[in-house]
Amino acid sequence: MSELKTKKNDKDPMEFIASVENEKRKADSRVVMDLMEKITGEKGTMWGPSIVGYGSYHYKYASGREGDWMITGFSPRKQSLTLYIMPGFDRYEELMGKLGKYKTGKSCLYINKLEDVDIDVLEQLVSLSVKHMKKLT
Repeated sequence: MSELKTKKNDKDPMEFIASVENEKRKADSRVVMDLMEKITGEKGTMWGPSIVGYGSYHYKYASGREGDWMITGFSPRKQSLTLYIMPGFDRYEELMGKLGKYKTGKSCLYINKLEDVDIDVLEQLVSLSVKHMKKLT
């Protein structure tokens, strides 16, 4: 069984955000960082080289694979700002309809720029996701 490559580490999230080349992505990242700190009541920590994560939980699959992962987080990727909504999006269908312009993966919310979404709806989405994940810890 392979070991998870993305792990929590001691790198400074502020230094990481400061190193983002795209100025708009950097500014949006600071807004998301503030939003996630407000919601979780925690400072962000680095997970791997490019994810700022908040909180953590331990998971164990039926296969026996287990590990630790963030409750929520984000990454200022080159193509988009990626937010990690760990429960996925099915339970948030109504909010997703109000969010604005985005794309999703299984647990990833891809936003080109924060102006494309309703920040209040985004805050509700992250907040509900965090509440759900904390029930599992």
